[in-house]
Amino acid sequence: MNPNLKFDFIVNKENNTVNVNREFAANLELVWEAWTNPEILDLWWAPKPYKTRTKSMDFREGGMWLYEMYNTEGKNPQECHWCKNDYIKIVNQSMFSGLDAFCDENGIANPDMPRTQWTNEFNENGEKTLVTIRAKYDSLADLEKIIEMGFKEGFTMAMENLDQYIEAQFKLRKQNKSNNKARVSSYVNFQGNTEEAFNFYKSVFKTDFINGIKRFGDLPADPNHPPIAEPVKKMVLHIELPLLGGHILMGTDAPKEMGFTLTQGNNMHIQLEPDSKEEAQRLFDELSIGGKIEMPIQDMFWGAYYGSFTDKFGINWMINYQEK
Repeated sequence: MNPNLKFDFIVNKENNTVNVNREFAANLELVWEAWTNPEILDLWWAPKPYKTRTKSMDFREGGMWLYEMYNTEGKNPQECHWCKNDYIKIVNQSMFSGLDAFCDENGIANPDMPRTQWTNEFNENGEKTLVTIRAKYDSLADLEKIIEMGFKEGFTMAMENLDQYIEAQFKLRKQNKSNNKARVSSYVNFQGNTEEAFNFYKSVFKTDFINGIKRFGDLPADPNHPPIAEPVKKMVLHIELPLLGGHILMGTDAPKEMGFTLTQGNNMHIQLEPDSKEEAQRLFDELSIGGKIEMPIQDMFWGAYYGSFTDKFGINWMINYQEK
């Protein structure tokens, strides 16, 4: 974990609670989205070697998140545990509470396992967001059983997964644009063959890459995260190729080792880079009407005002205003 980010984990046996203060290097909108969007939760919620797969989520008071955590290693890679969270109270971008339980695939709680009463509060402080988490249990025996099952270790690992997700998203979407001239580009994602694809496109369009190829292995080592796997180091972090009429094709690999899952339809976006923040807001607001917002438009750490969504016709868009 980044030593500059706050992390307190306190077990209080007098009132059967676990109290956690966990800070993230991201603004409130992004952290809230990461805790409430099932597609993002699936990328980080489970501690390794487990992964999360959402069956359904109804994020509202009285709604439920039903998901499985399945083992990706070992003799039985399909070993899984079903869990659910019954939402009790939600205040947008402020707090939510719920009752978590081990269950079956239909959401029927296991009566032999403790249930966790969660309360999560979100507070933004500049470019950081503090999440205050309170997990309460019906009895001291339930609390001790959860602790014995490795609650602290698993929860800490999940929080580190979220840190890595946030940093990877910022680095994957960082652009090489050097001025504010408006342009349109297409952004494509591949499972590991970005370089092969772009060399093919380069041969067809007879143009050269802008600023070469940036790879995951070019990123400086971060002692707060696990090292990047050797096969991933060779993959493409970012690449740009001019096509016709000033149109730019951008691309990246989305390695499964970092939690990314590609499906046909989510691997390509039209990216608009307007010449002002006001125009970026207008384009985002009007194009996203009736669609599904993936990332609310907001100021990002790399100096951009950025958002993404799928419009009501099923087309994926990125809006990216770069100040520099």
